[in-house]
Amino acid sequence: MTALWVVVPAHQEEARIGDTLRALAAQHDRDFTLVVVDNASTDGTGRVARAFAARAPFPVHVIDEPEKGVGCAVDTAFRYAVARGATRLARTDADCLPRPGWTAAARAALDGPGQKMVCGRVTARRDEHGLLGRAGFRAVVAGAAAFGRLRPAHARRHGYLAPYRMHAGNNMAITADLYLRVGGMPRRPSPTDRAFLNRVRRHTTAILRSRTMVVENSTRRLRAYGLLGTARWYLDKGCGALGEDPR
Repeated sequence: MTALWVVVPAHQEEARIGDTLRALAAQHDRDFTLVVVDNASTDGTGRVARAFAARAPFPVHVIDEPEKGVGCAVDTAFRYAVARGATRLARTDADCLPRPGWTAAARAALDGPGQKMVCGRVTARRDEHGLLGRAGFRAVVAGAAAFGRLRPAHARRHGYLAPYRMHAGNNMAITADLYLRVGGMPRRPSPTDRAFLNRVRRHTTAILRSRTMVVENSTRRLRAYGLLGTARWYLDKGCGALGEDPR
């Protein structure tokens, strides 16, 4: 089988990363290697990851990235994996729950000839909000996706080979060759998803969607920012006066 490596960047996630790691251990396809990137945490994030590594049903590498920023952590981990033989790369976040078929769906989408990227489906975690909160999350995602498609800067006349379709960094996979070809993830704090997608759009039309590659996404940004503040964040306006992004 192809060499699939999964990357989980984590900053101050001691309380949450255990759920993510258990979700990965429950995958139907466990023929992968996991890299957890402790991104300048001062809590017990790394300790939780290393304890999991001792009993995990697949190989686990826990590495450190002192430069704060999800883009820095992901880029360091992807390049670490490629240097050790990865041909397929997948990513989720340390507050997310990949459903049991996630790795199998990522592998199925990437296998076969060619350099490609696949974007999965995100839904709200059921243990964080009720129906109203989950509906608000769906509204924010739908609004951000629509804005991205209509945004003049994303038009194909600007040199893009593929149309814009929003992708979530916490639910994506890419071939190692394509990742290196586009120059990797922007090494900066979140949000990085749109910038990375646009890098890929300049190099290939092979950006796939997978409805069966599902991740349950944390909605804590909604709780911290509110609906309008979250929309502002997704428009690359940052977290304003609220300080560090809660994710």
